[in-house]
Amino acid sequence: MSSSFKAACVQISSQLDMDANLEAASALVRDAADNGAQMVLLPENVSLMGTNREQALAMAMPEARHKALPVFTELAREKGVWLMVGSLSVRLDEAGGGEDMLANRSLLISDQGEVMVRYDKIHMFDVNIEGGESHRESETYRPGAQAVVAATPWGGLGMTICYDLRFPYLYRSLAQAGAHFMSVPSAFTRVSGRAHWHVLLRARAVETGCYIFAPAQCGDHANDRQTYGHSLIIDPWGKILAEAGESPCVIAADIDPSRVAAVRAMIPSLKHDRKFTPLA
Repeated sequence: MSSSFKAACVQISSQLDMDANLEAASALVRDAADNGAQMVLLPENVSLMGTNREQALAMAMPEARHKALPVFTELAREKGVWLMVGSLSVRLDEAGGGEDMLANRSLLISDQGEVMVRYDKIHMFDVNIEGGESHRESETYRPGAQAVVAATPWGGLGMTICYDLRFPYLYRSLAQAGAHFMSVPSAFTRVSGRAHWHVLLRARAVETGCYIFAPAQCGDHANDRQTYGHSLIIDPWGKILAEAGESPCVIAADIDPSRVAAVRAMIPSLKHDRKFTPLA
């Protein structure tokens, strides 16, 4: 692993105007880079937020023609930062004549403006939340099937998205495969965020001995969607290093990769797996 670096999480409130969303996100990325960040992370649905299935299908694009991608690749190259695009809605049917399904795709862009790694969200957000809020992500998005640890100049980055947070075995497998940091770009609902956001993210840090980078959506969106905000950067011991409020902003923290090895040496639970007979 390389020396220490500064990581920043961008928190925004994306709406149905993609151009406006990209402009808002880009301004905050520039602010983060100008203040010394070397890795900048964006939230889930950064280019578009709050759509129903019909709107999502109408406004999504194949990756090769996605309006957001050249904006972010050029921005990463211009500012010389590693840029994690939390997620874009990517059409899987290039020709538009087959299955109408999308991928919820996270992309890691190098400081040279090259897409290095892609990750498609594995766990679909199909829930009924207290108060009548309901989501059926699987009706629009095809789940990914491949876990990803991306190589960065500072160590391995395990890439996840939002609802993945509730599946600890994914994070354990990423840590055991070489992740030193975890990205958790999210659009957590306000109700579930107030109850679970902090405790789940801190638990994933403690369980894996990894830094957690969790850039989040915030505020009110189209179709009555409300997100929690409170983007977080957490160290491998579970300590919150930086936290946002409920408005668009940038948070940042200095990251010491050697802290990962130090914490894992104290509590080497990643090496203590034992086989057992599961319950029927």
